[in-house]
Amino acid sequence: ASKRQRLPEARTDTAMSELVPEPRPKPAVPMKPVSINSSLLGYIGIDTIIEQMRKKTMKTGFDFNIMVVGQSGLGKSTLVNTLFKSQVSRKASSWNREEKIPKTVEIKAIGHVIEEGGVKMKLTVIDTPGFGDQINNENCWEPIEKYINEQYEKFLKEEVNIARKKRIPDTRVHCCLYFISPTGHSLRPLDLEFMKHLSKVVNIIPVIAKADTMTLEEKSEFKQRVRKELEVNGIEFYPQKEFDEDLEDKTENDKIRQESMPFAVVGSDKEYQVNGKRVLGRKTPWGIIEVENLNHCEFALLRDFVIRTHLQDLKEVTHNIHYETYRAKRLNDNGGLPPVSVDTEESHDSNP
Repeated sequence: ASKRQRLPEARTDTAMSELVPEPRPKPAVPMKPVSINSSLLGYIGIDTIIEQMRKKTMKTGFDFNIMVVGQSGLGKSTLVNTLFKSQVSRKASSWNREEKIPKTVEIKAIGHVIEEGGVKMKLTVIDTPGFGDQINNENCWEPIEKYINEQYEKFLKEEVNIARKKRIPDTRVHCCLYFISPTGHSLRPLDLEFMKHLSKVVNIIPVIAKADTMTLEEKSEFKQRVRKELEVNGIEFYPQKEFDEDLEDKTENDKIRQESMPFAVVGSDKEYQVNGKRVLGRKTPWGIIEVENLNHCEFALLRDFVIRTHLQDLKEVTHNIHYETYRAKRLNDNGGLPPVSVDTEESHDSNP
């Protein structure tokens, strides 16, 4: 009797195993790293990786490409010279007072190598003479967007080559300083149009030029109004909220987004003596405006932001976000195939 009772149970188990498939083994999930400092038996030397990276970077140097956009007469060249404390702008390199405003937007890139403390920086300043200076400024942002995308294309073609260069020359625009005229009223349609189109392809940092033409109250109100207008129009300037990596980043960047942006700046490459010290400044009948004095203007904040705290991040956002977006779209439009390189096209054309 006991045997009879056991049989149906066995059948049920077999039937169940036929119906219910065996659970698949779960993919291996990497374990969270566990801190084992307490159990290390001695010094390993992991921390020297930072020094190794520093030595390599010092040998090779690095690229930084900055674009300046805005109407003529807003002090773009002067500000860039002030930022890098050297004559790096287009006008400093080859310009005379008689040079006429171009009929269309031109793109002019000037390269320099700046060295400080043994670190080499290959700096390229890209100027856009003619922007916003015409009677009809419709679509004058197009040549600028075209130039930015051309640099992405150039990098992509190098990247998909079979015989790739060990180090691909980087001409991609890492940062675009957009100069806002200090009207004290609101942004012009051209400002909004430019930033709306270009914020999707490049890191835009808005700056209020020649801020010494406004009183402290006017400056504060204008900054608030510009921030509000950018928000209402859905324009994301750098540092973009969605790219904050952690809470520390978010806290630091929120302060910049809500208080500093847009930076109200004054540029000058002339030195004056103030209280026995040489300072960069602008001389007026009522005194000297010290460029690097935070009580006078926000130039020091802009410099610290672009060079001392966010330069590497500007490069990373360019590579990981803007370039990646361009690359994905380009490969997608091409049916997943890499774009044909210029050399290949030329060799095809020359074949009979």
